[in-house]
Amino acid sequence: MANLIGAIGVALLLAAFLLNLLKLLPAQGYVYTGLNLIGAALACYSSYLIDFMPFVVLEGVWTAAAAFALARAALNPASG
Repeated sequence: MANLIGAIGVALLLAAFLLNLLKLLPAQGYVYTGLNLIGAALACYSSYLIDFMPFVVLEGVWTAAAAFALARAALNPASG
């Protein structure tokens, strides 16, 4: 189950990255940040399930950063 969760998380992260590179998804948008938030959270949980702490930390920080960016954008929509 950890592999499936991790694969979905990483797929979401890579999809956001690729769509941004192709200029199809702006990095400042809710969708990009949401994909990063969900993808990182799933990858973090998957890493936790397999007890791989370096990636738990990496993906946990990524999740927190994406959550912060999403909350900031939601609270101040005029800035984006």
